[in-house]
Amino acid sequence: MKQRILYLLSLFFALVAIFAVQKPLFMLYNTTEPLSAGDYWSVICHGLSLDMTTAGYLTALPLLLLLASVWIKKVSLRRWLRPYLIFAGTVTAIVFVVDMALYTFWGFKLDATIFNYLDSPSEAFASVSIGFILIRILGTIIVAILFSSTLICLTPKKLAICRHRISTTLLLVLMGGGLFIVIRGGVTESTSNIGQVYFSDRQFLNHSAINPCFSLLSSMGKTEQFEDMFDFFTETERTTYFEGLYPMVPDTCTKSLLKTTRPNVLLILLEGFGATFVESLGGTKGTSPNMDRLRNEGVFFTQCYANSFRTDRGTLCALSGYPGLPQTSVMKIPAKSRTLPSIASSLQKAGYETDFLYGGDINFTNMKSYLLSTGYQRVTADKDFALAERTSNAWGVNDDITFDHLYNVIANRTDSTQRWFTTFLTLSSHEPFEVPFDRFPEDKIKNSFAYTDDCLGRFIDSLRQLPAWKDMLVICLPDHGILYREGGISNHNDPRAFHIPMLWTGGAVNGTYTIDALINQTDLPATLLGQLGLPHTDFTFSRNVLDCQYSYPFAFYTFNNALAFRDSTGLTIYSNEAERVITDTPTPSTTRLQHGQAILQTVMDDLGKR
Repeated sequence: MKQRILYLLSLFFALVAIFAVQKPLFMLYNTTEPLSAGDYWSVICHGLSLDMTTAGYLTALPLLLLLASVWIKKVSLRRWLRPYLIFAGTVTAIVFVVDMALYTFWGFKLDATIFNYLDSPSEAFASVSIGFILIRILGTIIVAILFSSTLICLTPKKLAICRHRISTTLLLVLMGGGLFIVIRGGVTESTSNIGQVYFSDRQFLNHSAINPCFSLLSSMGKTEQFEDMFDFFTETERTTYFEGLYPMVPDTCTKSLLKTTRPNVLLILLEGFGATFVESLGGTKGTSPNMDRLRNEGVFFTQCYANSFRTDRGTLCALSGYPGLPQTSVMKIPAKSRTLPSIASSLQKAGYETDFLYGGDINFTNMKSYLLSTGYQRVTADKDFALAERTSNAWGVNDDITFDHLYNVIANRTDSTQRWFTTFLTLSSHEPFEVPFDRFPEDKIKNSFAYTDDCLGRFIDSLRQLPAWKDMLVICLPDHGILYREGGISNHNDPRAFHIPMLWTGGAVNGTYTIDALINQTDLPATLLGQLGLPHTDFTFSRNVLDCQYSYPFAFYTFNNALAFRDSTGLTIYSNEAERVITDTPTPSTTRLQHGQAILQTVMDDLGKR
């Protein structure tokens, strides 16, 4: 028993050690900036979780063989495992050396992008010399021999006959369960992903912490040729139908809603807070009295539509101005999401400090990697709160606690000359809708949204008392909507599921306005940056809706392999799966369908090129 257990543990930790040693070597090879001993140590420590996950995968087969050896006599373990260990050591070495060498050119970790070059290797090697290639091949051979021989030497030639078969089997099965948890990345909602090792606003350190084998494997299932998906039209037709929908025009006549072009900006993304919970937008009565009150104290957009139907998608839509897709979550694909523009990145370039607050698991859906790759300098999440606080809700920290935390952060900022951009994503108005509030005890769904609205109202009233209020712009925008009917949630086909409120308030707002133009969630970046006099041409799918040249108001959104296009003439919903229009109201419109399909095809083409 002891021999088998010790071998399994030694193999697992040897693999972890191999991966850990790779990190400082990667950093030394690719460093372009001074690095401290603390930087090296932080990279190793933060990368440990993915190293353990990868080691767990590689240890699974030896574990199965050890289980078999309990019941089979005279197992020559080293002879049986030698081919596998040579294979594992060689592949690990190849990935390590290729990742280290390519990072200099690519600026990101090895992923499935490399397979795009296998069809034309001559083009791939055109920028490097023969000597460069030969040295890397030699290095790979040396590293492969070192890795493989280390793993083989750890492996016993023979295993002793097991005299306690049942107890040994049970113990190995128990270790297998532990190995599964390690591979999965824990027992929380999120599973192992690239974002969990991100810890710094210096992307090189984040990239150094990523296990290259995990990066490659995790991206291989996401290598769709996006540019080949949803090809409704020829390129000429697509251009014709898309032209004019997202015009890139200078902000020559933007209506100014602010007293200053450099306010501090607080963006509150309200979990699922659709218009069906806002009475003044035709929603349920009494659920959000504070939203209805605040709309009369700032700028309220009455015809805003979410672009998607989930938090990971809607958050990206709002922050990057990138439309949601019917089958793909861009946030879950770091190789793509890191290339997107974002409000945080634009404001950071303008001198703003940027930070993000979420009371839940920031690693869920690769959110952390997206945030730190697109301009956020600091991220605060569930692990930054006390244990009692981060277990106050099934998803993490309840909204009253995070709102209080946010208030204290703002109140304690001492440098009034430093501009800041803070984003806060709430979480309590989400299944299972359990909150410490009882305005509607008979309906926990409505009650949870009433709770978030109550937290928001008290938070805004507290902010008003701070000196910082006079230079502050507070934007409230849901990440997505929900179609609520008394007692339950309905399907996504109804356009009311995507109708959401958008509110701008704060001391920086110069008056009370109601904006009735049809707009999208993705229009926030261009509209906000237009108010600040900052460029926004990087946001291809975002419109400055406060500019006088916003002449064709429409809303586009996707859900569950379907797309929808709404303008002043009506609404068209098209099912990509059924390949037919499923809603066309009040009268059928070929134009609406063509516009919607052209947008989706254009976005997919853009994603494929990133």
